[in-house]
Amino acid sequence: MKRWDADQESVAETPDLAALAALLADRTRAAICMALLDGGAWTAGELAAYAAVAPSTTTEHLNLLVAGGLLAEERQGRRRYVRLAGPEAAETLENLAGLAPYRRVPVRSLAEANHRRALHHARTCYDHIAGALGVAIVEAMTERGLLGRDYGPVLTVDGAGWLTALGIPDAGPSAAHRAHVRTCLDWTVRRRHLSGAVGAALYRHALEHGWVVKAVATRILTVTAAGRTAFRAQLGLPDEALFPSLTFAPPPPPRGGPGMLSPRRPG
Repeated sequence: MKRWDADQESVAETPDLAALAALLADRTRAAICMALLDGGAWTAGELAAYAAVAPSTTTEHLNLLVAGGLLAEERQGRRRYVRLAGPEAAETLENLAGLAPYRRVPVRSLAEANHRRALHHARTCYDHIAGALGVAIVEAMTERGLLGRDYGPVLTVDGAGWLTALGIPDAGPSAAHRAHVRTCLDWTVRRRHLSGAVGAALYRHALEHGWVVKAVATRILTVTAAGRTAFRAQLGLPDEALFPSLTFAPPPPPRGGPGMLSPRRPG
């Protein structure tokens, strides 16, 4: 056995959580990441307009986020597009948003208030359903024995049979080793919604069969009449899970902090 030399320089690796936190400590970078939770690819100009900052400032922020591994970039001719680096990055952001304190901002119009209500009711979180609808789906699947727990959420035998009966193909782990079943801490409801390969497959099915429609240039989902019928029949979802609330109420505050409205329109 080789003898340890205390004078010999050695190097080990450890996760640099502070570096990740520093990336999101800037409000503009955080807003950019929340916008990209729609799962799409944005240009720097689009993100600059969204975040209301100069294009040159946006480019500096994007360079940091790409270098830090939260975003990926691709180029088409002279255009540069950025998107979240993958579903793991999206789930990390949603979970962090669920733990973050809220801060008050003014809601200046009825249109903005309606936008916030719709966003809290149903939206995309990268490639799966989030908001009150997403939480209701998880809770209904758990109550019906379609989801269980074994060191984390798992799809039961009954759950696999239910997906097959719906015509949803096997949503097993992908070649990229994506988790079969995951949950995210929903930042609006402060309870869990379904993610992972199964969550993505269920969202694709709902979209392709017209259960939900996605609004243009936003993350908001609307449950259709066909969707309400399907969600009632398949999961017994109540009406309050299928329609946006007429009165906006902030979610319960995390760990005793004050309940406040979210800072931006992330949708």
